[in-house]
Amino acid sequence: MIKVLIVDDIPETREHLSKLLGFEQEIDVAGTGASGEEAIRLAMELRPDVIVMDINMPEMDGIAASEIISQRLPMIPIIMMSVHGEAEHLRRAMLAGAREFLVKPFSSDEFSMSIKRVHERELVRQSQLQVVAPGEEADYAQPGGHRVVAVFSPKGGSGRTTIATNLAVSLHKETGAKVCLVDANLQFGDVGVLLNLNPKNRSIIDAVDAGEPDSDIIESVLVHHSTGIRVLLGPPAPEAADLVTAVNLRKILEELKAHHDYVVVDLPSGLTDHSLGVMDFADDILVIAALEITTIKNVRLFLEVADQLEYDRAKIRLVINRSDTAQGIRIGDVEASIRRPIDGSIVSDGRLAVLAVNRGVPFVVSHPEAALSRDVAKLARTVAGETPVPSTDKPAKRGLFARR
Repeated sequence: MIKVLIVDDIPETREHLSKLLGFEQEIDVAGTGASGEEAIRLAMELRPDVIVMDINMPEMDGIAASEIISQRLPMIPIIMMSVHGEAEHLRRAMLAGAREFLVKPFSSDEFSMSIKRVHERELVRQSQLQVVAPGEEADYAQPGGHRVVAVFSPKGGSGRTTIATNLAVSLHKETGAKVCLVDANLQFGDVGVLLNLNPKNRSIIDAVDAGEPDSDIIESVLVHHSTGIRVLLGPPAPEAADLVTAVNLRKILEELKAHHDYVVVDLPSGLTDHSLGVMDFADDILVIAALEITTIKNVRLFLEVADQLEYDRAKIRLVINRSDTAQGIRIGDVEASIRRPIDGSIVSDGRLAVLAVNRGVPFVVSHPEAALSRDVAKLARTVAGETPVPSTDKPAKRGLFARR
């Protein structure tokens, strides 16, 4: 049975939609809600397979509720509905995380088919993101294995791309390992800028242009950088991002992992099919945060999602960037707030960071003795030298943000 949650502020509409689905043998209405706040609460309690939500509701509307649900429970697809079918409503719904958009009034067949379609797509997505069978989770932590390191921040402006780029170079410098840096921020990636490379020459688009990418094609589009690392650049224009599917990206990472000691992936700040797929596949997730309230709040939300996805806690490393620039917030305060330790910190040096970006030369190369470079090198040694200890059993009912 497909468990469905229906959310609409009009009681007659909720009753009508529930009756429409009452004739469907494959669909069960698990609950109904009358507001955005109730939608969030019921989603957390019921864990439905699909949520059908109206846009126009008083107080918290469906757009705001969908954004929160998509962050906390990204595995639950949302269908938005509205009497307005303009492109702006559709755009806002999709940006909020909706998988489909229904314009009222719609027929019973349209309604049920939409639910079945998004549910089937989600099942396919989950199967594609499945890395290993149950009981094999420990394999990723075996010493000497090739590793994928995802660099993520739940909030923009954290310095994520700068850290990812310099980390990749440091991993090569510190260990002599074969390292590949992947720009997975497919719409607005900046790895090419930081390394003075032009994505119009070769980029990930060239890898997927001919269909499913294979080893030879991927090898041909990698750029050999003067620092010794290899780079897979993002698309040259934002609109080209749609050409790269989550399946494409997963296939590319599989091939890169097989031929490199480390694959460092710079992710966008949002939780999309692409970024979740990378994090599922990654051996390490470096979460970059800053000592400010909104970022800490977003880190808490991300850790909640990670728990829902049953990520091994040793897989996630929390790194505080610009750790010496806080106004009244200390690392200890962050640890107390999220109830887990911070794994690393990086000092602030805005002048050096901006100079490195403008020159297109990583600061770990141009200024290796700077405190900023030393902190990134220390992070690289941590990633290279500390192998997570796989847990022997899954913490089935653990509390959120429980300390490791």
